[in-house]
Amino acid sequence: MSTIHLIRHAKAKNRLTWEEPDHLRPLTKRGRREALAIAARLGEEPVARLVSSPFVRCLQTLEQLALALELPIETTDELAEGAGGEAAVELLLSLVEAGPIACCTHGDVAFEIVDLVARSGVSLDGPAEAPVASSWVLDVEDGRFVRARFVDQPPR
Repeated sequence: MSTIHLIRHAKAKNRLTWEEPDHLRPLTKRGRREALAIAARLGEEPVARLVSSPFVRCLQTLEQLALALELPIETTDELAEGAGGEAAVELLLSLVEAGPIACCTHGDVAFEIVDLVARSGVSLDGPAEAPVASSWVLDVEDGRFVRARFVDQPPR
């Protein structure tokens, strides 16, 4: 059995007031604290790869974890906002064959992934529409999801 840590990016600057391209929108101070908490929580986990949406807020969410684990962050458009869940699920299932992974994506993609996990017959122990900086721990066996555990966002 192997594990996917599916992380929704930490708190980013307000979309409505951000004037540059959305893919460049960074984390807030709170988001940077959340990213540190995520790194502290996962820094002792046996994570083999870090995979992220190419959006700045996702990369920043994984930066401290990458430093702690001494791993590079791989980027993929399958985890980008608006990409959809089916391609993301296929990607994650193919990557987890080589060992546990941590990935960072956006709320819409995370919701679709969790929905697909639930539709595959796995019962969820948390909200499908998870808040920023929260995550799902998805256990995979023989190429299919067998368990999904919700991990709430770090305390503020």
